[in-house]
Amino acid sequence: MEDAERTYYCIDMKTFYASVECAERNLNPFETGLVVADPSRGKNALCLAVSPKLKAQGIKNRCRLSDIPKSIPYEIALPRMQLYVDYAADIYSIYLDYFAPEDMHVYSIDESFIDATEYLPLYRTDRITLAKKLMNEIADRLHIPSTAGIGTNLYLAKIALDITAKKAPDHIGFLDEERYRETLWDHRPITDFWGVAGGTAARLRRYGIDTMRGITTAPEELLYKAFGINAELLIDHAWGRETCRIRDIKSYRTKSHSVSFSQILPRDYTYEEAKVVMTEMALNGCLELYRRHVITKKVWIGVGYSRDEIPGTHGTVRLKDATQLSSVIQPAVTAAFTEIAVRTVPIRRLAIAFLDTCDEGCAGYDLFTDWARLERERTLERTVLEIRSRFGKNAVLRGINLDKAGTQKERNEMIGGHRAGYDDERAARETVHAV
Repeated sequence: MEDAERTYYCIDMKTFYASVECAERNLNPFETGLVVADPSRGKNALCLAVSPKLKAQGIKNRCRLSDIPKSIPYEIALPRMQLYVDYAADIYSIYLDYFAPEDMHVYSIDESFIDATEYLPLYRTDRITLAKKLMNEIADRLHIPSTAGIGTNLYLAKIALDITAKKAPDHIGFLDEERYRETLWDHRPITDFWGVAGGTAARLRRYGIDTMRGITTAPEELLYKAFGINAELLIDHAWGRETCRIRDIKSYRTKSHSVSFSQILPRDYTYEEAKVVMTEMALNGCLELYRRHVITKKVWIGVGYSRDEIPGTHGTVRLKDATQLSSVIQPAVTAAFTEIAVRTVPIRRLAIAFLDTCDEGCAGYDLFTDWARLERERTLERTVLEIRSRFGKNAVLRGINLDKAGTQKERNEMIGGHRAGYDDERAARETVHAV
């Protein structure tokens, strides 16, 4: 079937975390002012989601608690990431009632792409009716509102979701290439379009371009000079073209692999306190390398400072041999941190990435390797992993994890850096603070 005849869905749950909390409380998210946040992190705590009612009042997702006007009443629900993961799994199971896994791509916890092309004749229906059926079933079974973008390619489905569906009474948008050019070529701001971030928009403005139509009329040599090979994707998207299919996404294999972690610290940390956390991150990363059975010989670390007082600093550690041993990696990371971190400015963000990982079977050692010591450390680390997998990540802790500056013990109970709420669903349901 030709690309122009294909039907793709991009379905997104409206303010997902907030809608889940409303569903758990039998509240209507369109009538309830609710934010998902952890007030213990202070007045500047990040709101992971706000209910549709608050969004209608001008409150933006991912705002800070301090950004919400005092004149607007709302409730605070503590984050429960495990609960949101469970809801996402339930939503995916609804999709599985209609579509095969190879025709679906989970883009994020609350957003999925579906190639519905072959299913429309199977169910003897049309693209709009089937989309409504999916949305209604999610609402009926889970009480979560959703929005759907429909397009003749993946890009148009995403744009239909992000721009067109928001203005539609039925929360469904449809775009083919012709409709895209008729209705969105002159849409502003250009950053509303997927893939056009602030930096890209700023570079386009230098050439007097602030719409998708402007990209289609600009000299291609100018765009390639400004954006390199990325200009090809930018030009295709400006015309509403996209050749990638879900099967291409499924078959893609990255050439390089890495393991990375980052965190925003709960408060301004001193250099010495941040050094404790960086050490924890290095040790935790080594355990993850063991879990994945991979090794590395290059580790990148980054440090961000409070209120961006100065630009972030970063550096790369290059090891003599590829390894996963914490006895080798952790001292090297700590030494690099000592070298790159500014000691006189409070630290607020830390990141670490184990780059160019490969299978642990590729490890190479010299004649002076102490094989007995090596095997003892490997056995110990794998034993720790086994205990943690059976009894939880905090079943085995290092002494540094008990340091008052340490964050790993708390983060072991989080999902994606946010409160998991594994064992307190009833308590969290009742812990709603009126503001």
